[in-house]
Amino acid sequence: MPADEPDGIPVPTPVPALLPAAGPGRRAARPGTGPSLLAPGAAYDPYRLYRVLREEYPLSYDALLGAWLLSRYADVATALTDPRFAGFPHDGAPRGGPAPRGLCHGSMLCQPRPQDIAQAAAAATRHLTERVERTAYVLARRIAGRQQADLVKEFCHWLPVGAGAYPDLGPLHRSAATAPCTRQTGLRETALASFLANVLDDPDLLAALRVEPALAHRAWTESLRRDPPVQFVLRRTVAEVRVSGGTLPAGVPVGCLIGAAGRDPERYASPDLFDPFRRDQGTSTAGPESCPAVLLGRLEAEQGLGALLAAMPRLRWADGFRPAGTGLITRGPRTLLVRPG
Repeated sequence: MPADEPDGIPVPTPVPALLPAAGPGRRAARPGTGPSLLAPGAAYDPYRLYRVLREEYPLSYDALLGAWLLSRYADVATALTDPRFAGFPHDGAPRGGPAPRGLCHGSMLCQPRPQDIAQAAAAATRHLTERVERTAYVLARRIAGRQQADLVKEFCHWLPVGAGAYPDLGPLHRSAATAPCTRQTGLRETALASFLANVLDDPDLLAALRVEPALAHRAWTESLRRDPPVQFVLRRTVAEVRVSGGTLPAGVPVGCLIGAAGRDPERYASPDLFDPFRRDQGTSTAGPESCPAVLLGRLEAEQGLGALLAAMPRLRWADGFRPAGTGLITRGPRTLLVRPG
């Protein structure tokens, strides 16, 4: 899925109240502020903006946002996992707990005890897979006979809604039905739309998926890396933290640019390329596998794609259509026009 056509991205000039200390980096970090996430034009192609931040402003103060920005993979990973970072005021992530990212809001429900996972996961996942599979096939069959369809409006939106009533998972997630992650069906819709856009954009991969459906798991993880539904989350430092561009003071808001970290060339080879077969794939940026929303998202992607290909063996883009992501905080294609037959 290509990026939107970029517009001009102006660089703001306000001087932040606190400047980072000079530090090591791949390139010398410029003092002061870099491009703002809220500047006009930034949402047209945030990945171009991320590239500038990673290379020239690895620790940057965004005056319009009122937060420090981290854009390199190593720094973002630190901010999401290090206990020197806490939730920013109301994101639900306790100090030392899981940070919100991707499809997960960082609830402590997403970290059940290992013995509880072993006891309940197999039966619960099988039950949920059947539920998602039934919903996906009903939706796919409704689309199959049409000359043209919009998969976002007619499939990506309704699959998370139809599968969203989380079943009883016993000790694994007694309170999952009320967890904030499961209520955010819009994030799963966006992630599913980006996943289908990336897969349908590669005819060779689509052919391989028809033969080996298990490849969908790797394609889903790769789509979350390259086109995460949540582009950045806010954290707060509770102590000074040394990062590649300098030192973050204690008690300041920090914007963790997940979209920038996923395309860091120091972590991923050819990071802009959608490649489910990459050797450096790593873990998903959606959140912990035990999070109910992460589990739902993966199942919706895998079962949804399988249902579409079974109902529409010749599924392809509508004539002249090209998918394009939109949005800045959350990002994904708003339209996926396809020819089912």
